[in-house]
Amino acid sequence: MPDVLLIQPPIRDFYLTVKRTIPYGLACMASVLIADGFSVGILDALATSKTRIIDLPLEMDYLREYYGPADRSPLALFHAFKHFGYSFAHIGRIAKQSGAFLVGISSLFTAYMDEAVRTAQAVKAGHPGCKIVLGGHHPTAVPRSVMGFAAVDFVLRGEGEVSIARLATAVKTGADFESVPGLVFRKPGGALQVNAPVAMEHPDHYPAPASHLINHRFYQRNRKASMVIVASRGCPMHCTYCSVGASSVLKYRRRSVVSIMDEIETAASRHPLGFIDFEDENLSLDRGWFLELLTAIRRRFPAEGPELRAMNGLFPPTLNHDVLTAMKTAGFKSINLSLVSTDKEQLKRFHRPDVRGAVNRVLEHCEDLGLTAVAYVIAAAPFQNAQDSLSDLLYLAGRRVLAGLSIFYPAPGSADFNLCRTHGLLPQAFCRLRATALPISHTTTRLQAVTLLRLSRIINFMKLLADMKTPIPATDTRAVKINEPEDRIEAGTRLITRFLADGIIRGISPQGKIFDHRTSTELTHRFLAGLESVKIRGTR
Repeated sequence: MPDVLLIQPPIRDFYLTVKRTIPYGLACMASVLIADGFSVGILDALATSKTRIIDLPLEMDYLREYYGPADRSPLALFHAFKHFGYSFAHIGRIAKQSGAFLVGISSLFTAYMDEAVRTAQAVKAGHPGCKIVLGGHHPTAVPRSVMGFAAVDFVLRGEGEVSIARLATAVKTGADFESVPGLVFRKPGGALQVNAPVAMEHPDHYPAPASHLINHRFYQRNRKASMVIVASRGCPMHCTYCSVGASSVLKYRRRSVVSIMDEIETAASRHPLGFIDFEDENLSLDRGWFLELLTAIRRRFPAEGPELRAMNGLFPPTLNHDVLTAMKTAGFKSINLSLVSTDKEQLKRFHRPDVRGAVNRVLEHCEDLGLTAVAYVIAAAPFQNAQDSLSDLLYLAGRRVLAGLSIFYPAPGSADFNLCRTHGLLPQAFCRLRATALPISHTTTRLQAVTLLRLSRIINFMKLLADMKTPIPATDTRAVKINEPEDRIEAGTRLITRFLADGIIRGISPQGKIFDHRTSTELTHRFLAGLESVKIRGTR
């Protein structure tokens, strides 16, 4: 029975990217606790295939008019809202059985704050004698809101590795909580003590994550283990939409290559590795350090090693032919690029440089090296014009890259969160602070935002056809007839053929009926006009 139980809560959303839910942060805190003599367990409520369809939250019911009925076509967006992971009741039973005196709950993203709080409530109901602490980005940014729930005893602000063991010692011994850095707690009489967030000054001085507590069997890829690693903390850039940049208390720090390789070696000694995702905010920023790391990985895996990925995106100006060659040699197969926007005025608002030249060079190198790429742009931000976002999509349509469109959401702690608050744009419910909720309706309306999402799906399907050496279909004004809806290529091709004729985006119901999606006609026709001067390129 563990002294401390660390929990990754379930998630409720339209979709879940499993390879990005490995509870790395909990494993990092577990290692610190273990080093201080505590026994630790990790309950990963997402490490299960249990999923069920649930009703949309009332606060998000407006999405029905934008996502519409179920669509089985390859151009579909979202429809079914789901609970991913164990039930709250099951989590409460496991917590009770554990007997842990301290339960830590991860609350990384504001959109899933409700699930973190409901997890705390279930744990407290089943195991009322324990103390509960929440940590992660959301409690760090809005600690008073989180402490408004009676089930939450503490909040740890900042990087929990600094303070989790000291909190566990204080709870166990009855010591004064005043000495625990980054802690938020209730003082006698009910007033809150809110301490400043804390950060690891030297990440290398902390033990490697307790990866043996992670359910690697669930996170397997091609019968090999997947792992997440963070090689650097923070980011020195000033992007207004980000809450972990230069304005954050979490300053930019790099780990030593020796420390990173020790962590990889430990994981590889326990399980054959098939996939490593670097979750850094800006992995390639220091080119010399990055090249040293890539060389070390290649030496460790001289034959075919794990596939490497940096799914948070890389800053294109840091990537040249030598770096990309080293990335491929080390195990990268696909490159995630952070483009953000092609509009100069929007880039000024985001405090981002124009990286189109760098993107073009990177894509040329990727083509030479046989690497695929995806480039991400942001749409529907405050004061961002839908036409400019459409230009971003057309820019990507004509290049050898997958088009990644990210709908803006205000992240607490970011400059744009404060901008939205100043202009009265913040959604009233935390659960709406996610891209799938189309949270901001300002200079880009929700109808325009969902239209841009659908157009990005159309572009990427046309890129798939180009990769298959299949000609882009000609326009056809006849009624769409799909003989085999299960044939996704045929279905998508026929839907696009008609779309190119009239600008109407259609879907296929579960019964095989063709129906029209609700979209911005102005945007779809502007897209078709722009497409006349663009040659669609595939991704390979």
